[in-house]
Amino acid sequence: MDAARIRPNLWRWTAPHPDWTPDEGGPEGWEREVASYLYDGGDALVLFDPLAPPDGTRDAARFWDELDRDIERAGSPHILLTVYWHVRSSPAILERYDGARLWAHTRAAQPIRKRVRVTDTFRPGEPLPGGVEARESGRGGEILFWIPEHGALVAGDVLLGAAGGGLRVCPDSWLGERITPQELRERLRRLLELPIELILLTHGEPVLERGRDALERALR
Repeated sequence: MDAARIRPNLWRWTAPHPDWTPDEGGPEGWEREVASYLYDGGDALVLFDPLAPPDGTRDAARFWDELDRDIERAGSPHILLTVYWHVRSSPAILERYDGARLWAHTRAAQPIRKRVRVTDTFRPGEPLPGGVEARESGRGGEILFWIPEHGALVAGDVLLGAAGGGLRVCPDSWLGERITPQELRERLRRLLELPIELILLTHGEPVLERGRDALERALR
């Protein structure tokens, strides 16, 4: 497990995805190591797309020990999911911590419920724990999360890390028939109204400065 503090009260960690195979890799795919984020918003401890290291490993013991301490200090966690594919370790977290809550975007609530217990649903514009805001991604039931305190945008599948650093829009093959690549980019351009400094990717390295510029380049 690779864990690091990105900003005060904002952490990133990575873990190998248990369902990954080499067929998932390559330019049209994603890498085995995926990222999750923890944000202490003062009145709420928020976990974004959390994935714990494999059970029985030293990394897993360290992860759960550190999360236990965070929750003892800050209270029961709130889980926010960008997309239903990213349920990951949410069931284990809900089972381990009394009062833990999982929030699902209304359009994704049904497929999420097939994988994990949903305690709360939301629509973009409705208040979320820790002052986090939900933003439309333009891609089906996927949502982006905005952390105003840090000017940080949390992205699941719609934005990915690029080779050599930076940012790219997800492969066209991920879109299906409901939206074209050009339509997706036009919808994502609405995010450029935000003062984005960080872009926190779950697939790839995060953008830690001038996030708006990186997004604008990716959308050209």
